[in-house]
Amino acid sequence: MKKEWSLANDKAILNFTRRYCTTYDEVLDSDGFRSLLEHFLKRRGREFSRITDVIHDTLGAGKEITSESTIDNLITVFRLLVAMDVDIISSAFPQYQALAQHRKDFLYLVEEIYNYWLGLERYSVLFQRDQNTNLSRVSFIDANTQFKTLILGFYRLIRINISGTHPTVFRQVTAGVNVGMVCHTNFWPIPSGYESLKGIPFIDTILLETPFITYPKRNTRQGFFKESGQNPLSRITINEHSFFCFPVKVGDLLAYVYVHRDFLTHGVSLANLFQFAEEEETAGHRPDIIYVFGGDTGSSEPEDSYYYDKTNDMLVGMVSHHQDYDYFGYMKKMMLTLHNIRQMHRGNLPIHGAMVKIVLKSGHKANVVIMGDSGAGKSESIEAFRSLADAHISDMTIIFDDMGTFVLPDSKTAGSAGDEDTLVAYGTEIGAFVRLDDLDSGYAFKQLSRSIFMNPDKVNARLINPVATYEEIMAGEKVDIFLYANNYDTVTPDKPALNFFGTKEEAIDIFKAGKRMAKGTTQEKGITTSYFANPFGPHQDQETSDRLIDRYFEHFYRPGIPVGELYTQLGVEGMENAGPEKAALDLFEWIKAQEE
Repeated sequence: MKKEWSLANDKAILNFTRRYCTTYDEVLDSDGFRSLLEHFLKRRGREFSRITDVIHDTLGAGKEITSESTIDNLITVFRLLVAMDVDIISSAFPQYQALAQHRKDFLYLVEEIYNYWLGLERYSVLFQRDQNTNLSRVSFIDANTQFKTLILGFYRLIRINISGTHPTVFRQVTAGVNVGMVCHTNFWPIPSGYESLKGIPFIDTILLETPFITYPKRNTRQGFFKESGQNPLSRITINEHSFFCFPVKVGDLLAYVYVHRDFLTHGVSLANLFQFAEEEETAGHRPDIIYVFGGDTGSSEPEDSYYYDKTNDMLVGMVSHHQDYDYFGYMKKMMLTLHNIRQMHRGNLPIHGAMVKIVLKSGHKANVVIMGDSGAGKSESIEAFRSLADAHISDMTIIFDDMGTFVLPDSKTAGSAGDEDTLVAYGTEIGAFVRLDDLDSGYAFKQLSRSIFMNPDKVNARLINPVATYEEIMAGEKVDIFLYANNYDTVTPDKPALNFFGTKEEAIDIFKAGKRMAKGTTQEKGITTSYFANPFGPHQDQETSDRLIDRYFEHFYRPGIPVGELYTQLGVEGMENAGPEKAALDLFEWIKAQEE
């Protein structure tokens, strides 16, 4: 990023390396402040005639309020207001004598500009190894805190000098930036054909002011990611000054995620979902996965694809720079697709579901895996379990919340646990991308302090919050019970919420069918099916999946690990809360029975 300031797609990026303001005058002299006024007047001036009237009445401007002279006058007035009150300005400067008469109207204008600033997603960037920065002796966290104080003080001083009164309530809002990022240049062995990625800065530190509330343009995901016979990097344009790289670990795989600044929300949100890779883990290291989010294909149509680069043994994914992809589901699910395909290459079985390690107060332990496609009720049942059985639970550890991997001893993996005959499970994410609609209404408030909220006022509202440590998800845990989440069948007195399959074939038929009632997380409606309830890898390579499924289910039935179906009833009208609660109760009773 060359410029000191960028504002596009309701995202303001402040390059603290190029300019870091420490005084009100420096704020007023900055390109960022002028740009903010220009964007505000162009947008709000068209929407609200009162803004045009205020500027005309106080500054004598004509109908063209976005002219350079109008913006110059506004900056001059603000410069005066940090030094004196509006009465003195009106007396000493004839061109601004109307300010005192219209002080309430001008205060309204100031409030609108301030609210416009607060309504933007605001990011600061520091390029760590660039020597041309006045932040070299100031920690990045302190710098962001001081900038917040500066902007708050700037707003309050202007408000006081207009109104003539001091506030009685001081609201310590996040007036600076929502997100701070420290970048560095990473040197890794870039293969031929990947030269466009050279020079893109790597994010190594993120400062997140939570709760971080964002409003992406889309709220659902649709379709499947498809494999391409051509490397997508060969047909997209990447401007290195418009992208940032987020290096993360997806399970035991290293991924370099290149994000266009217009979609920066989704890159930053990775901080709550995946473990960030340390600088020593990326320097000189080629990744397992490369994902470009927002590549320029030269087409106005949305495009997405992935490619297995056999020569360099890397999986490469891409979604184009199109507003249809402005949804975090496209970030998360493509990364999981690439992860799952690589795991299948290793002979491991990807599981779309949730796994929790439960320790009762009696000391009895159970590792529970609930599999199902999006909206099947797996996470909701675990959350209900946590709430209902709290009096009996000593500890609950999330191993995976959405995607995990089953690994047999002779498969290729980074680690193992248990004896040589034990099937173990690993997680991929340290966080959860939670659909708020189907959870207890108080859940969001309980998670407020560390969470990222996306479109909280809409259907399929989402929250991203950390739920486990990387060490916990990668420890490798044996599986004690494996369940399919059935969200469409109704529980009756004669039909409990927990049912076990007698044979491997019966179980495979249900799990492979991937049947569920769509819950609005995608464009699907009604009863749908998806191969092995996993559109992210197994769907794309069903031949390999068939072999793995048969092998792994054979292993389940050989030592007698229970395999069954859990009726969550999440898709049954009126049972959105009671259904997961009933499922949790029946599951709890089964776990208690195992300790007897």
